Amino acid sequence: MSSQQQQPDEFPLPDTPGDLPIVDSHLFDDLLPAEAAFELTAGLRGYREPFVGITEDGARRPGLYRLNDAGAAPKAAVAAAEAYLDGLAPHQRVVGNLPMDAAEWRLWTNAIPTWHPKGMRLERLTEGHRERALTVVEASLSPAGYAQVRAAMALNQNLGELIDDYRDTLTEFAYWFTVFGTPSPDAPWGWQLMGHHVDLHCVFVAGQVVLAPVFLGAEPTIGTGRFEGIQALRVETEVALQFRRTLNPDREHEFLMGSSLRAEDLPPELAGPWNGRHLAGAGSDNLILPPEGVVAASLPADQRDGLVELIRVYLDRLPPAQAERTLALVREHFDETRFAWRGGHDDVCAFYYRIHSPVLLVEYDNHPGVFLTNPEPARYHVHTIVRHPNGNDYGRDLLAQHYRLHHGGHRTS
Repeated sequence: MSSQQQQPDEFPLPDTPGDLPIVDSHLFDDLLPAEAAFELTAGLRGYREPFVGITEDGARRPGLYRLNDAGAAPKAAVAAAEAYLDGLAPHQRVVGNLPMDAAEWRLWTNAIPTWHPKGMRLERLTEGHRERALTVVEASLSPAGYAQVRAAMALNQNLGELIDDYRDTLTEFAYWFTVFGTPSPDAPWGWQLMGHHVDLHCVFVAGQVVLAPVFLGAEPTIGTGRFEGIQALRVETEVALQFRRTLNPDREHEFLMGSSLRAEDLPPELAGPWNGRHLAGAGSDNLILPPEGVVAASLPADQRDGLVELIRVYLDRLPPAQAERTLALVREHFDETRFAWRGGHDDVCAFYYRIHSPVLLVEYDNHPGVFLTNPEPARYHVHTIVRHPNGNDYGRDLLAQHYRLHHGGHRTS
């Protein structure tokens, strides 16, 4: 059964206007209950802490990432970024083009920001200039990756129209775009796109493209009304279910973390409405995450192939040459790669899964309603996260290698 068929005939809509303190894409955290405020300010609290990366035990493993030309020289992305920056007024460029080592790389949230972000808010740009910004994103990703991003952005506005609320915030272009460094085919540079359900960090270094952290989500995952036909995260759902259904029941003790995502069946720390089961969201750059789940290399060949197909779903957001290079790196560590699942795997049950290797972390989770009113996780609210553990989020490991090789260890902007 496809995920389109899994959608309810009518989404659970609120009966009264919402009272979250969100105005014009700003969340006033001081007006929230303490627990909600704490969860929703995670990205702001920790972004200036020294960066380690996601590790298994607090110690970053060196030598996992290699500096080399992946055949993905960003010529089109460089040209697009130059055209975009050339169109900015001087005062806009000051906040829309930050140094390569700016702390704001690590300042992001999947929710609504509780600070005034740097970067240019897309809906404040003229249509032509906004298209130039989006062309940078398009030139940096695969066609499928870009389509996924645009679908998530459109569904954000669909949500606002569906509930007829927060209409100054739940929009298609309530996203901040920042270019870091000077776009160049040789020197490192990159960009960040940040906002509700869409957070991407793209770094170009030595002909390679690093796309991490990435947070893509949608509520709902399929468009209604004038957005009919738009879908997001369908393949992430369906390919995972196909793979899960091939796993042997007698090995569930190795990969099944729990059979239900209902709040009453979960530990309290995994039942909250903000992060759900996710561990690697905003503010978790230095997460310590011991491996859990079945070891990929221990699976039969057909199941290993199924897991590779699922990994490809996330890597195929990258340009093809880089996707293949990253997949090859993941394959090198299949004896340390784990797969874990929580929830059901029928046609309607909500679920969570995690792929965790020394060089790739993927999380997928179904959530309860935030703006819709489903009290329990549902297939039509999805969050996904992609990280590069052991220090290569934001391309940090490759950047350090580049600077040691070409600049005596010193960063340049």
